[in-house]
Amino acid sequence: MASVKQAHLPGHLVFDPTILEAMKVVTAYPPAVATARWTPLRSAGGFSGARLWRGVAADGREFALKAHPRTEVAGRLENVVHRWMTTARHAGLDFVPAVQQTRTGRTVVEHAGRSWDITSWMPGRADFHADPNDARLFAAVTALAQIQSSWASESATAPCPAILRRWQALLEWDELLGSGWRPRIEPADPVQPAAEAAWAKVPRAVRAIRPAISHWLREVVPIQPCVCDIWHDHILFEGDRVTGVIDFAAAKMDHVAVDLARLLGSLIPDDHERTTAAFALYESIRPLRNRELVGILDRTGTVAAVMNWLRWLFHDGREYADRGTVAKRLVGLAQRLDSIP
Repeated sequence: MASVKQAHLPGHLVFDPTILEAMKVVTAYPPAVATARWTPLRSAGGFSGARLWRGVAADGREFALKAHPRTEVAGRLENVVHRWMTTARHAGLDFVPAVQQTRTGRTVVEHAGRSWDITSWMPGRADFHADPNDARLFAAVTALAQIQSSWASESATAPCPAILRRWQALLEWDELLGSGWRPRIEPADPVQPAAEAAWAKVPRAVRAIRPAISHWLREVVPIQPCVCDIWHDHILFEGDRVTGVIDFAAAKMDHVAVDLARLLGSLIPDDHERTTAAFALYESIRPLRNRELVGILDRTGTVAAVMNWLRWLFHDGREYADRGTVAKRLVGLAQRLDSIP
């Protein structure tokens, strides 16, 4: 039977009920994985509702066990996301996690209302901002270009899916405000200063992005598999070398600009000179059509993220264990609204 440690916080014993479910899930895997010593990481700083464990096998190999959010569809995870990750690994991209198979050959375990998977644990730290030099920036851009190149054979043309998502977010925001909703922010809430700043800036930012979104709704562009959540905290480094790109759960068909926008917007926000250099590097590896979409998706994605956070926090009532971390995320997003022309 696998060994699973209990999660601890300073001065407290915290029991996560998914720990017992994790012990059952790992028994579906071959003995080397099933008998690993698993340490709960809870959400590992994320906000999706996923739960994570780090496993160390007797032979020294390390693994990551993930209980995906309840909204994750097992079939999409197994037949789309895992297939694309495996394609990247077969292309020699060892910074992409290897997906582990169960004893029956599947890559997903469906249990307790969730989809679970195990991948290789990737070394390194997500610490670009601690040393944001050009070598690291170019390594991250190169890794992205290599991932997208490995997926390029699966392509189509369509209106940009990321633009369609932002349009839908605008429609939902308009409907919410039209109902008379306004956020009720408690003074004692750690999110209060950030939320009030974001709320004050959103109306102008929404007006600013509407024309671009409306224009691109009518444009047909090339689409292919994209990571769709490749940002600072998902790029692991050892020195100046990328050793891991993690969390492919959001991967979907889209324009490649959506990944460049997410990556550069999180690593070097509003740094136009270094962004231009990053474009040049990317285009030395593979073509970049509709380059202007990168900036548009960065700006519109920032506004959509602020709208989403305000709705999640003060309309949907989502609970987050660490609202201080949420506040930090919202502060950064609200500050970026100032740069939207």
